Amino acid sequence: MPSCSPDCCLYQAVEIIKVFSEDGVGKVVEVPADMTARDVCQFLVYKNHCLDDNCWSLVEHHSLLGLERCLEDHELVVPVQACMSPESKFLFRKNYAKYEFFRNPLNFFPEQMVAWCQETNGSIPQSQLLQEPRHLQLLSDLEESNIFTVTTGRKMHNAPTDYQFCIKFGILLYQNYKSPHQRKTAISNFTTPVRSVSENSLVAMDFSGRTGRVIDNPVEAQSAAMEEGHTWRKRSQRMNVLGSPSPLHPSPLSSVIHRTQLWFHGRIMREESHRMIMQQGQVDGLFLLRDSQSNPKAFVLTLCHHQKIKHFQILPFEEDGQVFFSLDDGSTKFTDLIHLVEFYQLNRGVLPCKLKHPCTMVAL
Repeated sequence: MPSCSPDCCLYQAVEIIKVFSEDGVGKVVEVPADMTARDVCQFLVYKNHCLDDNCWSLVEHHSLLGLERCLEDHELVVPVQACMSPESKFLFRKNYAKYEFFRNPLNFFPEQMVAWCQETNGSIPQSQLLQEPRHLQLLSDLEESNIFTVTTGRKMHNAPTDYQFCIKFGILLYQNYKSPHQRKTAISNFTTPVRSVSENSLVAMDFSGRTGRVIDNPVEAQSAAMEEGHTWRKRSQRMNVLGSPSPLHPSPLSSVIHRTQLWFHGRIMREESHRMIMQQGQVDGLFLLRDSQSNPKAFVLTLCHHQKIKHFQILPFEEDGQVFFSLDDGSTKFTDLIHLVEFYQLNRGVLPCKLKHPCTMVAL
């Protein structure tokens, strides 16, 4: 048998996988046999100029069984696809709850579920107590298990509720969280994707002086937020005085500009907005905007807070010949939905929390 030359040894086996977006559009991707789920997500993020925030997941979806699961970052994609049926597929999806267990562990261990250790005598706070494995009791070892979420429980399995979830524990999951870039791959040479506003980039600023400064004092930051709210109201009044478009002749750009935003999903049903929020993690501040089903001139903000999904109607208000939008009965008004979203990303206002994570759908 002839021996291969050194040049031949540089070639690597390439496999074909197909990944679908939420709108059903699929894309064929050539990947090496040892490519992980994280690598595939990173490749798709750079290829489609998505926000690179380590919240993207590759989902193994089985439509006939009504089951799906998010692949762990370290899992090899090709062997997983080899075990899937022809009707099954990979989905490229946002999942803000991917590492939520490590970011906010108290959300998974409510106060009534945490038993104080007798050794501490209550001197250690709960958040620190949960970081010590000796204070936790092992119920089941799921290291080698693949945990799936039931997507059609009521229809296919007569489940009493649609709210079924599960959490997979394991040291590899924690290592993935601690080391988001464990090894350099070819995709690291791609151009940096277009970034949008995220929670990490929003800070309280003071521009009253010659140069801006970050406001570190929480009390001062809250005061600045209230002042910002008054400024928005004055700005709307000022725009009205200067002669803004009338409701009979609205600005074409202001009336449709929100439809270009990733957080706007048009005429989707209330149930569909629930499904999207649940699929992308049900973390605090996850939101989307949609057309109102009951009022053709209004919109609805769908927001997740404490794993509960709430809806806030955004109503149009006419004032001195101009149309504004508001979700607090006109106390704070905005000329378009983009201004409204930007305001509530910085200020909680009447909402239970700030708008943090836009619920998005990416077309591959």
